[in-house]
Amino acid sequence: MPLTGAAARQLRALAHHLDPVVQVGKGGVTRAVVAQVAGALLDHELIKVKIGTEAPTDRKIAAGQLASQTASDVVQVIGRTVILYKPHPKKPTIKVPKGYTPPQPPSRAHDEDEEE
Repeated sequence: MPLTGAAARQLRALAHHLDPVVQVGKGGVTRAVVAQVAGALLDHELIKVKIGTEAPTDRKIAAGQLASQTASDVVQVIGRTVILYKPHPKKPTIKVPKGYTPPQPPSRAHDEDEEE
């Protein structure tokens, strides 16, 4: 189940004071960016990602790509800033209201990027 309205509101409030920890530049959503986002989510659970004006993809598409590749949830896309949430697998520190189930990691059966 995706984020409920109450959970999204709570996470938006918690993210208000945060600064972006990852930036997506002219290379777009690359493996390196995904790895940075995954590491930041593991460390912080709730992060902001800045989508640069020179990024080749739309901000909402980039947000969806980052969320699906890191098994996280898009809390909000506001301007060129994306808020992502993924609870820590062992010790979550952010408590969200009931009814939230984190997304499952993508299957690695066939990764199109590995063919490059």
